[in-house]
Amino acid sequence: MRHRAMCAAVDFERLGELEKIVSHRQFAPGQLIFEESDPADYVFNVSNGDVRLYKLLADGRRQITGFLRPGDFLGLVKQEAYAYGAEAIDAVELCCMRIVDLERLLRELPAVRDRLLDMSRDELAAAQEQMLLLGRKSAREKVLSFLLMRARNEHDLDGGEAVTLDLPMSRSDIADYLGLTIETVSRTFTSLKEEGLIDLPSAQHVVLPDIDAAEAAASAD
Repeated sequence: MRHRAMCAAVDFERLGELEKIVSHRQFAPGQLIFEESDPADYVFNVSNGDVRLYKLLADGRRQITGFLRPGDFLGLVKQEAYAYGAEAIDAVELCCMRIVDLERLLRELPAVRDRLLDMSRDELAAAQEQMLLLGRKSAREKVLSFLLMRARNEHDLDGGEAVTLDLPMSRSDIADYLGLTIETVSRTFTSLKEEGLIDLPSAQHVVLPDIDAAEAAASAD
């Protein structure tokens, strides 16, 4: 996981400097990390576990906007308040750093600044991917594209090899993220299993037996 985290940009000789300004926090499944509009005093790096991000809509409903895994950042905002809320999906451990300390670190360690820039580009790419998922894709394409996106984040894909994915989020969370109903997501998972495009060894795990076949099916409709 270290290659995906900010520490990957810091020489081992200087990791001690980073540890001096970093604290660690643990969150139970379902526990709130911060709410949208809370003061943005800290930036967080996911050490363990999975996090859901969400926005509150004007009518009070919640729209899930993303899922984070170990190595990902949250709280990187220019505003004085967080632009979204964050909750722990499962048991989560975060490295926490005050924004003022991070700004000083960026001035002193250009490699860290460059690493955060790379992560910001990844975050933008993920946002664009979600816009595509919520666009003209069918439910079948949306679910397959979501699984393939998870596969690319978790594995170095190589042709048609089978890949096992961890899905700690609920089907309801997936439906919310994809702009579908939970019934549609459940039916789509069942249909994809019947077609042999996925296997479901448990509610939290999905197997893609053939990545090439899944990618072809994700754009076939």
